[in-house]
Amino acid sequence: MARTAQGTPGAPHILIVGGGYVGMYTALRLQKKLKRELKRGEVKVTVVDPNAYMTYQPFLPEAAAGNISPRHVVVPLRQVLPKCDVRNARVIEINHEDRWAIVQPLAGPPERIAYDYVVMAVGAVPRILPIPGLADQGISLKTVGEAIHLRNHVLGQLEIAESTDDEEIRRKALTFVFVGGGFAGVEAVAEIEDMTRDATKHMRRVTPRDLRFYLVEAADRILPEVGPDMGKWTAEQLRGRGIDVKMKTFLESAVNGDIVLSDGSRFPAGTLVWNAGVKPAPVVKHTDLPLDERGRIKATEYLTIEGVVGAWTAGDNAAVPDLTQDGMFCPPNAQHALRQSKLLGDNIVRSLRGKSLKPYVHGNLGAVAGLGLHKGVANPLGFKLKGLPAWWFHRTYHGMMVPTVNRKMRVLADWTLAVFFKREIISLASVEAPRADFELAASDEKPLEAPKAPAQAKEPVI
Repeated sequence: MARTAQGTPGAPHILIVGGGYVGMYTALRLQKKLKRELKRGEVKVTVVDPNAYMTYQPFLPEAAAGNISPRHVVVPLRQVLPKCDVRNARVIEINHEDRWAIVQPLAGPPERIAYDYVVMAVGAVPRILPIPGLADQGISLKTVGEAIHLRNHVLGQLEIAESTDDEEIRRKALTFVFVGGGFAGVEAVAEIEDMTRDATKHMRRVTPRDLRFYLVEAADRILPEVGPDMGKWTAEQLRGRGIDVKMKTFLESAVNGDIVLSDGSRFPAGTLVWNAGVKPAPVVKHTDLPLDERGRIKATEYLTIEGVVGAWTAGDNAAVPDLTQDGMFCPPNAQHALRQSKLLGDNIVRSLRGKSLKPYVHGNLGAVAGLGLHKGVANPLGFKLKGLPAWWFHRTYHGMMVPTVNRKMRVLADWTLAVFFKREIISLASVEAPRADFELAASDEKPLEAPKAPAQAKEPVI
């Protein structure tokens, strides 16, 4: 049975659902703008997220490739939001008409939380299509856990190929398929290819010529965010590295790792990475908030929820009008999420103080993408950068944008050490099953049966 979480009597309660870009930055803004009110208990801010940290997703490909420690791409929420109530839980239902949310903690019964204002910042999840075998074989790259798993898995596939003479097993293990030609897909395939090429330098039986990489994209170009010319250049660069870039091609099946593509290609692959789009997190369907035809929460240019009082939204789960382009919506990227969240926090403060709200207007500043060590592509403010200059700009931009000075310094330290030392090529796949050896040892230690008493000798017959 749900129980109600009580707050300070009479104090407005702001509930932020999600601790990602929008959730964390909105809370940071409120923490700054409402510093006195929070200290005096005149307002309360609660952030609810299943994780105790915010993930800086642009660094996930580098984390998967071993250029950055996975711990350095996450920001602990309680550490940066000391004046907010951070709860590790999952919101499973919202009734905004009556101003309550049902929250499922990590352990224990669900709770009903009353609120006055709600911020929907749950973000997005991978858009999984009903392709046979995809759910069983695929992995995405949206969380730090997935980045760690992908790294361990790929290096594990190299170890499999290094340890066997079976050509079928080797061929499957050394074939890597990445579906999706946007930022996530292109950066992932480029970084992982770069890492595996380095890894083969330490192997005797696996060479770069043995590696087979495929990038599969349904559209007629990749990286549309950087423009057609730069996208074409990127495709040429990837092909020059031995990556087979297949455009206007669909994944049709992946049952048991047997990849079938719409162009007739069919081959076994030990790795399938799916980055073909996202959709709003499922919880938005369990609310009474208005959604558009794509399942996104309808937002206004003020980042309020359309037709609803006391509700706000931004980021990947929201359809935010792009006032710089008629009839268009802001794309789901970090650039917009960061700027929207700051305005969202400011507009909530304006609402609390009875002031007029400001609209969200932000022109595209360009895009940057890393393509492996010392390789990249970028078009900041219309300038086209390729290769080393683009890679430098990519690292400079994201190095400045990653939250908190603590994380900036740790990421910078990782990059600096990489200048003097070679990349760590170690698979720690055992961390994903840490009790395996313990369970094996326990199964081997069977309780000994008590020894039977020796049979009593019969007395001799005289």
